[in-house]
Amino acid sequence: MTNNQSKIRRPWLKPRQTIPTQVIMDPQLDLSQGSSRALTPGIVVTSPGSDGVRKGKMARLKNLLPNWSSHSIASSSIGPHDLQQSSNPVALAHEIDAAQQELDSARLVPPVARHAVGLVGGINTTVSQIDTISSTYIQPLKTFNTVVSTIANIHPYAQMALGILTSAAQLIIMQANLDQSISALLLKVQSVYEFLLEEDTLSNLDAMKDSLARIAQVISNCAQFVTNYSETKNFWKRVGKNFASETQTAVDDYNKALDALMQRYRDRAVRDMHINVYRVLEDLNLDGMAYASGAGLNTTKKCLDGTRGEILQEIVDWIHDPDVNAPRIFWLHGQAGRGKSAIAHTIALWFKNVGGLGSCFCFARDRQTERRHEKMLSTIARDLANRDPAFRRALAKVIEEDNTLKTTPDVMQQWEKLLAEPLSKVSGGIVGKVVLVIDALDESGAESSRQHILSVLTSMEAAFLPSNFRILLTSRPLSDIAPALGKAQHVKAVSLDDVSAIFTARDIRLYVSNELGAVEDIGDREINEITCRADGLFEWARLACEFVKPNTLGRTTEERFNELITRASGEGATLLDSMYRSILDNLMEKAGQTGLARFHSLMRQILNTLEPLPMVGLHVMRKYFPHESDHFRIGIILDFMGSLLSGVTDRSMPVRPLHASFFDFLTDRSRSGDYFVGESDIEMDIAVASLRVLRE
Repeated sequence: MTNNQSKIRRPWLKPRQTIPTQVIMDPQLDLSQGSSRALTPGIVVTSPGSDGVRKGKMARLKNLLPNWSSHSIASSSIGPHDLQQSSNPVALAHEIDAAQQELDSARLVPPVARHAVGLVGGINTTVSQIDTISSTYIQPLKTFNTVVSTIANIHPYAQMALGILTSAAQLIIMQANLDQSISALLLKVQSVYEFLLEEDTLSNLDAMKDSLARIAQVISNCAQFVTNYSETKNFWKRVGKNFASETQTAVDDYNKALDALMQRYRDRAVRDMHINVYRVLEDLNLDGMAYASGAGLNTTKKCLDGTRGEILQEIVDWIHDPDVNAPRIFWLHGQAGRGKSAIAHTIALWFKNVGGLGSCFCFARDRQTERRHEKMLSTIARDLANRDPAFRRALAKVIEEDNTLKTTPDVMQQWEKLLAEPLSKVSGGIVGKVVLVIDALDESGAESSRQHILSVLTSMEAAFLPSNFRILLTSRPLSDIAPALGKAQHVKAVSLDDVSAIFTARDIRLYVSNELGAVEDIGDREINEITCRADGLFEWARLACEFVKPNTLGRTTEERFNELITRASGEGATLLDSMYRSILDNLMEKAGQTGLARFHSLMRQILNTLEPLPMVGLHVMRKYFPHESDHFRIGIILDFMGSLLSGVTDRSMPVRPLHASFFDFLTDRSRSGDYFVGESDIEMDIAVASLRVLRE
């Protein structure tokens, strides 16, 4: 175990007594600036009777919130692991009282200011009137930041959304001047935060976390638009657009989206809905910048809802940790099949859905020939530029000064120029945290392929990245990765191998129940047996479910289950190997030597093709292989390998191993035996066939 691992104790691994730790707050992220008590009372637009309504809401909130215990999203005195610590009901009531007093002390807006709001930028207002309007809009945002700091013990996805909403509110509050021409948008933002403070909204945060995430996403874009409005107007003028018309279009789109999402929340609608979000990205010269296609987020890999709650909670807590000395990197490691990628893709998906600024980059064993390690940081930089206008401008300026940075394979230059330098200039204007997810670093290739990546991740520059910067990294603890990351003080190392067997078994059982619950002859006994035999490996459980499902001619579900249990033995990689042999033995039982030879031929092609191809591409190429024995319809093999390979059920997708452990199994003779797949002369066959396809 590494030094860092020995320091980390997780409550979901072993119970412990929590001790409050002193946290150094970053002034840039100090949400107390948004507290009602810390700011001069603003001026609130009210309607007759609204004062009593507001008092009633705040009184109901006081009764509602003490029931939510544990740490808070913006807490400065509770550590990120103290999941069981309860909030003080007296303190919560005091927070609500403070917010209510702030609202009680608000004055009605003078008629002239109310008239200015109604005109929505139709006339020129004085500076004092604009200041009055600004105070009007931001008051509910201040109140929200006060109240939300008392909310806890909610789903980590909802917690992530509240974090974005808090940061967006803080960013708008900090704007020195709010342009009158976007006052209609600010009025809508005000109404959204008032809606979020309603008792009915707060009491359903978990149930409506998807809608909350979409609201956070649109509000995040609104905050970006407000923050960058001056530069955006200049851009519109430069390209000859009518900025007043463009502004009205943007405001209308945002308002329409927010109205639809609030109504969806009120209706408790769980169906997904398409929301058009207005975005302005200046046409800056980023064309030709190296980018790794197909290396991004894969939503099909996310965790099953309701599973992996403890580790997901720990990661979300780490993301939102306000301590300026919080580790910038979270290294999640463990043996093959533990579910590292599922966790990584879940975090990336959540953060994208709530409107956070981030990127997801995935290595893959079958894509090593693309040299993704040379494109990782440039791809991440492009992703950030596509999400944030200020970062895009900063990146374009760096490239304008040195155009060779677009295609340089130099990882050190990419880190310094394409990421660190632009981030240092814009980090204060970013909504929430910047979260980068790097999945499966161990699949980058040989040790030399990740040598420079490990160098930058463990450097002092990485240790002192902006305090709102986070990197979630997953890998197996290989001999070059573990020593490098394990000793870095700014890296938080967490092993999935150390997770309590109770929690892992609970999650695997939920997964197996979800997959096999409706299958005839499968009951609690069978589900419990599969859960026990999985021994903490989610990949084994997935394969087991596919094995048991009734998809073989002449075999009952009960017979397949009994065969699975008879063969399941061993632990770790041995258990996965046993599962792979069981599946292949079952497939080849009646195939004979001809079927086995065709399996070898086809798998050699799949594993050695530089660019993975869909089934139709593989079939076309095989027509030009020199040996007649290779000319067969590939469906007679692949149609039965959907549990092991992608691109079988969805034939538009490339055919490749679903899990890296299957690649390792096939290419190691000591593990795969008769199913070993060597290179043989397949590379020459592929080269000749490729040339003939291109020619014809």
